[in-house]
Amino acid sequence: MKRLLRPTAGFTLLEIMLVVLIIGLLIGMAIKFTAGHLGAAQEVRMRGDIEQLRSHLLVYQSQNGVLPTTEQGLKALITKPDSEPKARNWKPLLEEPLLDPFQQEYFYVQPGKHNPSSYDIFSAGPDRIPETADDFGNWKKSDP
Repeated sequence: MKRLLRPTAGFTLLEIMLVVLIIGLLIGMAIKFTAGHLGAAQEVRMRGDIEQLRSHLLVYQSQNGVLPTTEQGLKALITKPDSEPKARNWKPLLEEPLLDPFQQEYFYVQPGKHNPSSYDIFSAGPDRIPETADDFGNWKKSDP
């Protein structure tokens, strides 16, 4: 009796390699097309955080009559400052410090270098070093 050879069910090595190649190409294209949006998302988040801090500082100033000094910093929104000028009607406005997208606390300088009549709030940026070109703060204007 003659036996017929039947093909076995399964995939050949070539078919598996082709599928892996296609998946790799799709992942590579996804990374390429989304990589440019990370910087924009970080900027949007920093803008939102800075606006939130500005609102808290406005409330702080209205309650206490003064803004925190550079030495008191944004911590004055969390814990009552001990140094002068004393907060006359202090209440906590934040539970914990806001962190920028690079996991660093925002910097606060009063009076500001960029805003001498008020204050600067800024992120030190990806290099995490303040006063460098990649800093992002309340002096940067929105794009039209």
